[in-house]
Amino acid sequence: MDLFERRLNNKGPLGQYASKAHGYFAFPKLEGEIAPRMKFRGKEVLVWSLNNYIGLANHPEVRKADADAAAEYGMAYPMGARMMSGQTSVHEELETKLAEFVGKPAGYLLNYGYQGIMSIIDAMVDRNDVIVYDSECHASIMDGIFIHKAKGGKSFVFPHNDIERTRKMLGFATKKAKENDGGILVITEGVFGMMGDLGKLDEIIALKKDFDFRFLVDDAHGFGTMGKTGAGTGEHFGVQDGIDLYFSTFAKSMAGIGAFIASSEEIIGYLHYTMRSQIFAKSLPMPMVKGGLKRLELLKTEKSLKDNLWTIVNALQKGLRDAGFDLGNVESPVTPVYMKGGPEEASNLMMDLRENYNIFCSGVIYPVVPKGVVLLRLIPTALHSLDDVKETIDAFSACRQKLIDGVYNTGEMGQF
Repeated sequence: MDLFERRLNNKGPLGQYASKAHGYFAFPKLEGEIAPRMKFRGKEVLVWSLNNYIGLANHPEVRKADADAAAEYGMAYPMGARMMSGQTSVHEELETKLAEFVGKPAGYLLNYGYQGIMSIIDAMVDRNDVIVYDSECHASIMDGIFIHKAKGGKSFVFPHNDIERTRKMLGFATKKAKENDGGILVITEGVFGMMGDLGKLDEIIALKKDFDFRFLVDDAHGFGTMGKTGAGTGEHFGVQDGIDLYFSTFAKSMAGIGAFIASSEEIIGYLHYTMRSQIFAKSLPMPMVKGGLKRLELLKTEKSLKDNLWTIVNALQKGLRDAGFDLGNVESPVTPVYMKGGPEEASNLMMDLRENYNIFCSGVIYPVVPKGVVLLRLIPTALHSLDDVKETIDAFSACRQKLIDGVYNTGEMGQF
């Protein structure tokens, strides 16, 4: 069969909904300044879908730093990969400051988060090594593990946050690693971006007393939001020293593009020469780097930004719980709201929220969540207000009643 024909006959679990979802539920266009209220299809909506946690996306100092750097350097400088011709002292300065902030000896600035963590995993393990990982790890981590397995490596998965099963998998991994004189890399996340709960970093690190492994934490949603200073989920638990490889992206609290990995000086030096996503890709453009320095400075010095975030987080989550909503085991700003219903009910509920209540949030259905579950995910930011919180809880309460009453059960997606 023709390759194109094969693909078009099987569009995948998400692609099967493309004809009804595209432009509305998938690939929607939010327009205007990045803010709690933006335009969707020409109408103002209250937005809970942007990872602009501490409100840096349109901070005037950030906008100025970005603009000044673009005017001075353009978007092309430096040209080439870091190893060949893309190295600058400004890149090194940001790396040093990021590492210091998260309490590590050294850091490496990466051009993208998704490719970055895939490449870290690829560089840190070979076919003789074993990976042990949480079942809910992000797709980028899974792709890194797929590369490892494609090269003949072994991996063991433990059910989400199940420490007893983690211990069991570490036992299997230890036996397998000894057979090949290999090592073990354990991978989890600081904050799980869909469910909003925290990886059990402290309990995993405690397992080092019984097992020999290194620990990689993806803290994309924890950097800037968790811990006393915002240095992440390791700081929140008081176990940052037990994290051997600390990774985060700039796409969340830093409101930019890029990522970084922090570890010992020796390991960062090793990654300089082994991370394929950096060796064979262009260096992060200077405006992104200069802008990153300003973002990090504000993250460290403007304590009110994180305080404002948590004021909104606490009000939103308490208000939703008081109204009888199921938020699961949320422990972070990421706020999931679980309801019961099928794909058509989920789409119609979201359409009602957007069209009649002017609330824009993301919705998730099977296969991302189990069949019969509707997951609406809210991302509070420091820029939201308590009035925004009340408006949203009122809208959710009204839509939940419609869901219970069968109003959204039209038999078709997006027909409300």
